Amino acid sequence: MALDSKIPHGEMNEKWNDYKGHVKLVNPANKRKLEVIVVGTGLAGASAAAALGEMGYNVKAFCFQDSPRRAHSIAAQGGINAAKNYQNDGDSVFRLFYDTVKGGDYRAREANVHRLAEVSSAIIDQCVAQGVPFAREYGGLLSNRSFGGTQVQRTFYAAGQTGQQLLLGAYSALERQVALGNVTMYSRHEMLDVVMIDDKARGIISRNLITGELQRHFGHAVLLCTGGYGNVFYLSTNAMGSNVTAAWKAHKKGAFFANPCFTQIHPTCIPVSGDHQSKLTLMSESLRNDGRIWVPKTKDDKRKAVDIPEEERDYYLERRYPAFGNLVPRDVASRAAKERCDEGYGVGTTKMAVYLDFADAIKRYGKIEVGKSGDENVSEETIIKLGKEVVKEKYGNLFEMYAKITGEDPYEMPMRIYPAVHYTMGGLWVDYELQTTVKGLYALGEANFSDHGANRLGASALMQGLADGYFVIPYTLGNYLADEIRTPSIPTSHQAFEQTEKEVADRINKLMNIKGSKTVESFHKRLGKIIWDKCGMARNAKGLQEAIEEVQALKKEFWSDVKIPGEINSMNPELDKAGRVADFIELGELMCQDALQRNESCGGHFREESQTEDGEAKRDDDNYSYVAAWEFKGESNWELNKEPLNFEIVKPSQRSYK
Repeated sequence: MALDSKIPHGEMNEKWNDYKGHVKLVNPANKRKLEVIVVGTGLAGASAAAALGEMGYNVKAFCFQDSPRRAHSIAAQGGINAAKNYQNDGDSVFRLFYDTVKGGDYRAREANVHRLAEVSSAIIDQCVAQGVPFAREYGGLLSNRSFGGTQVQRTFYAAGQTGQQLLLGAYSALERQVALGNVTMYSRHEMLDVVMIDDKARGIISRNLITGELQRHFGHAVLLCTGGYGNVFYLSTNAMGSNVTAAWKAHKKGAFFANPCFTQIHPTCIPVSGDHQSKLTLMSESLRNDGRIWVPKTKDDKRKAVDIPEEERDYYLERRYPAFGNLVPRDVASRAAKERCDEGYGVGTTKMAVYLDFADAIKRYGKIEVGKSGDENVSEETIIKLGKEVVKEKYGNLFEMYAKITGEDPYEMPMRIYPAVHYTMGGLWVDYELQTTVKGLYALGEANFSDHGANRLGASALMQGLADGYFVIPYTLGNYLADEIRTPSIPTSHQAFEQTEKEVADRINKLMNIKGSKTVESFHKRLGKIIWDKCGMARNAKGLQEAIEEVQALKKEFWSDVKIPGEINSMNPELDKAGRVADFIELGELMCQDALQRNESCGGHFREESQTEDGEAKRDDDNYSYVAAWEFKGESNWELNKEPLNFEIVKPSQRSYK
């Protein structure tokens, strides 16, 4: 199938404005006749629902949490990027665009990325108007800090709670529309399938997670804002409820799934401590702005970090990548940490960790504070005390979280960190309008593949979610709905709704009737180990082929031996989890298929067979400069469709951060 990306013609910096100038419109009276379903209420979903409600559409918003405030966007810590250039350090829309394309290792669609950079400044203005308490400099301007993959300061932040504060802003906008009657909120409801009528998405089947009741909902269009699929690995920084089910059901109804093997391993997470863990904890990338990463120069060094003298420390990121140092992109930093630990230089009880050290930053900030006072006779103790106060102001909640989890004081001892699964760059294929290959079905935020290529730069996820919801979908959705104003609301008694609900009910009954001996959790753990070991930070053909066979065997065992207690028509978290794990198993197989066919290294996808002499990712632009869009053809059967990537502005080159 030929994929039409619908990229507008013309110069790159004029495409979006030209699109907006010629897009079809829906007049206010007609908007009131149209119904839109928004699934997911994180930053992308809450902003989209709020924006569309404000415009006059009738919106139904769904989340499986008890409140939109509990969406996983709340867990984002470090910040949000925007090209405002407050620091006057050379930033611009072009620079943000360039850094994002390069950071994604030249596997993103240029037009989408440039649009993202263009609207980035408006996002900050929108959030400030909503009362988001961004940090400010002494003079009143919003403060910025650096993140990985850039040489400028463009990351706006609210301490270490940026995601929480941004979500509260979007949530407030959403709840305003709920109060006005423009948005109807369905919490504790999970979408279990898309309803198709005449090859268009016309609604969903949802399950009330309190009563177990299946419900039918019509919409002239359906927007999936359901986040990523990182929990396929079992252990990740994602909330435990985060899943792929909505996107996967859409995929099986005709929406192509793009680049599923592009998964991001975050370099700064609290290391795994044992088999008892059900999730991992992120330590914001913003910590790399001031912290220095190192390991001992001696293998298996058993000394405490503070007892290892400076000359016996290997600041390996600064050594290997002097131009960017500790602020190299996440994929580069993660692989470097893995390499050091694999070589025997890891620290901690498991030896699968590296140090993140703030001692230098504390001293530096302390000296700056002393300089402000003009007092030259200040003790080292006072300098350190003052420095700790500055660090506390910038990162205090993160330090508290680390201390609470590990029992160690990061002001006195370096943190121990190790890479962990965090974000997924793959997702449903969408065109320039954010529409999938199914008409009337859209994917926003992390649920789509579009803006980050093979690796997402830090602080760009929040930017994409809000850009899609506030500034993109209000235009692009209207272009579709302008042709739907004569389509009346279709009664949910329609045969397509009845048939889809029956398919959902049959699947639930099939799960409940297995009555096996193994828990859902045990299958999820086993799946996660397969995918982490063989489709994680490093992959090779042999391991991927083995993984595909192992996942297929696991799927067969799951559907014959899973044990699900409880009842269908009641609250049943195990049943909910079983459906999600079943979808993860199928996704895991596709991830491995995708990773196997992409015989190159790029961004978060690292094939051991394709690396430079110094161990960096080696792309093959001649053969793999495309988006891999997979079409579902039946059980364990997918067809690969390719969207060629054409670079008009940022010409692909071997990435270097040295």
